[in-house]
Amino acid sequence: MNNKVELLAPAGNLDKLKMAIIYGADAVYLGGQIFGLRAQAKNFSIDQMKEGVEFAHKRDKKVYVTLNIIPHNEDLACLPEYVKQLDEINVDAVIVSDPGVIEIVKENAPDMEIHLSTQANATNYAAASFWYKQGVKRIVVARELSLEEIQYINENTPKELEIEAFIHGAMCISYSGRCLLSNYMTNRDANKGECAQACRWKYNLVEEQRPNEYYPIYEDERGTYIFNSKDLCMINSIPDMIKSGITSLKIEGRMKSVYYVAAVVRAYRMVIDNYMKNQDSYKFNSEWFDELKKVSHRDFTKGFYYGKPTGEDQLYTSSSYIRNYDFVGLILDYDEETKIATVEQRNRVLVGDGVEIFGPNKEMFTQKIEKLWDKNDKEIESAPHAQQIYKLKVARPVSKYDIIRKPREE
Repeated sequence: MNNKVELLAPAGNLDKLKMAIIYGADAVYLGGQIFGLRAQAKNFSIDQMKEGVEFAHKRDKKVYVTLNIIPHNEDLACLPEYVKQLDEINVDAVIVSDPGVIEIVKENAPDMEIHLSTQANATNYAAASFWYKQGVKRIVVARELSLEEIQYINENTPKELEIEAFIHGAMCISYSGRCLLSNYMTNRDANKGECAQACRWKYNLVEEQRPNEYYPIYEDERGTYIFNSKDLCMINSIPDMIKSGITSLKIEGRMKSVYYVAAVVRAYRMVIDNYMKNQDSYKFNSEWFDELKKVSHRDFTKGFYYGKPTGEDQLYTSSSYIRNYDFVGLILDYDEETKIATVEQRNRVLVGDGVEIFGPNKEMFTQKIEKLWDKNDKEIESAPHAQQIYKLKVARPVSKYDIIRKPREE
């Protein structure tokens, strides 16, 4: 069994990178402004990437950069120079899906660690061993594998080869994300980072000889979403994943919010740490799962890990998210004498609201807001403005980067 298991978090921008690391990620993965598969994310410039790498390395954490588009000839023109820039700012690894890109990385940054993206569809030990011989240090296995298959790959490949697998987040309807539906429907190429998520739209069936007659494919009166998978959630199966030989446990979500990144990383951090410290006596705490239900999510599935998904792993009624809580504040400062916290507003908060406050490496607590003040210490009834600075008295000591949330109003 691995003595050290990496928790790998998404970083859609610099703020998310910092929050992921502060809340317990061992490494983050991010995209530059070219060559990544999340073109709609606020991706990193080289200068921002450099700042992120320095922030991570000061805390003994790692940064991986995605180069995992499926490139055409014209896409390769500026790749050599870009790889050299990544090497100069000390990126820890690049994530690639194309053998030509691997060659360009090896030629321009010979010491750069290479990880094989899930886009490359590695589904067996022979493929994993082949990629290892090409210089790949880590395989991000296809999402279509079971834990039994992953364990077999681990047992039949060089011990130096690492295995990374997803543990949480959105599932793609197409094989490991290689999809043409978005390109066909909207001219936005999913394999170049511009997926429109056309699979989550609502569809009807049309018979060829009846072009204007639309037949619903429905489970109820609202219709159905025939390609719409539930979200992956493996928080109560972490021991099984570690036992299978997985080296890095990966959270999906570079398009998600700062709150999502912090809360999900924190929940998985608690599970991993508890299991690694107490493997013989480990017991899953349902509160860890409850934490995940307090961020935006769809219903959950375990994907392919315990066998092929069934109809129970599909959402037929809606493609929308479940949102039970609002992120209402990010703590900027705390005065130990007055017990007053200074907060940056993220959603409206009012006197009388019941809120929950949590941070990295500490328990969540609840309290009622008795009073609020603006940044000039004038008493106010609410903080309705985006990123407004407000103050409140807190029931327990808090720290910079702690988060305040409240249940959503029905």
